[in-house]
Amino acid sequence: VQLQAFGGGLVQAGDSLRLSCVAPRRTFSNNAVGWFRQAPGKERVFVAAVGYRSGTIYSDSVKGRSTISRDIAKNAVFLQMNSLKPEDTAIYYCASTRGSVASSRLSEYSYWGQGTVVTVSS
Repeated sequence: VQLQAFGGGLVQAGDSLRLSCVAPRRTFSNNAVGWFRQAPGKERVFVAAVGYRSGTIYSDSVKGRSTISRDIAKNAVFLQMNSLKPEDTAIYYCASTRGSVASSRLSEYSYWGQGTVVTVSS
């Protein structure tokens, strides 16, 4: 399932962004979808995930500032990020699992998108 992530950009601290993840060639409505991010020189880390039944989990770094959601009809998953901070600057990747339960473990995700760049200036 090839995924496409978009919606990144250059914003100022305190602004909001909505990232989108779609799978043009195949549905991922039965699978969990997660967002991960990778800052320059750092490892890829978990941000948020949504399961088949819309259960959600968040990393502590974005909890309370971000909301992950999915639109089954559009075969899309969204990550709304508010009150952005310079430390949110990273490449954001969406990925889906083979299963249906949201997970924070990178190894659970089999299909990845190309990433979208988020840059937050202070």
